[in-house]
Amino acid sequence: MSDNLKPKILGIGGTPRVGSSSERALSISLRAAEADGAETLLIAGPDLLFPMYNPSTPGRTEKASFLLDSIRQADGLIIASPAYHGSMSGLVKNALDYIEDLRGDPRAYLDGMAIGLIICAGGWQGAGQTLSALRGIVHALRGWPTPLGATLNTSNPLFSPDGELTDLSSKFQLEEVGRQVAEFARMKKSARGQQMLQSIGS
Repeated sequence: MSDNLKPKILGIGGTPRVGSSSERALSISLRAAEADGAETLLIAGPDLLFPMYNPSTPGRTEKASFLLDSIRQADGLIIASPAYHGSMSGLVKNALDYIEDLRGDPRAYLDGMAIGLIICAGGWQGAGQTLSALRGIVHALRGWPTPLGATLNTSNPLFSPDGELTDLSSKFQLEEVGRQVAEFARMKKSARGQQMLQSIGS
């Protein structure tokens, strides 16, 4: 595949604890996107520990600036969050709040981007509620949630002691989310390239 058509997929999420279930799940989706021809980057756990978002304070930490620059360069995004009390974690919500800084960019917010969603919850009710809440935020940021959102019930053991995902249904969901984001991002990138060629030729 030409590097010009290789989509860049960014994964963000997890918890402050390195190697959390949501971070592991996110890594599986990113590997599937990579196997589908995408270039991937993971920003998770401690790398998302930013100050509370304040739109009236222009200064940004190095970590926050890196996240925003990575989103600007990305063609697709995968977000993974644990379910805390029926919604996403404060860590993930705060990271998404920083996207407000992109409102004046040529591509405002997440406009037109394929967004994959992953929820890890200690029960199906919390997983469904959190997925719905996260989809609402993505819509507000002008992103396109992929048809499949992955929901993992962590009340049952999903990972082996060495970190391998043992639940086949969860594995399918995570890999399909990664593939869908890569596929939609590649189609959008290809269409954009065709439009540029037509504009040059006209």
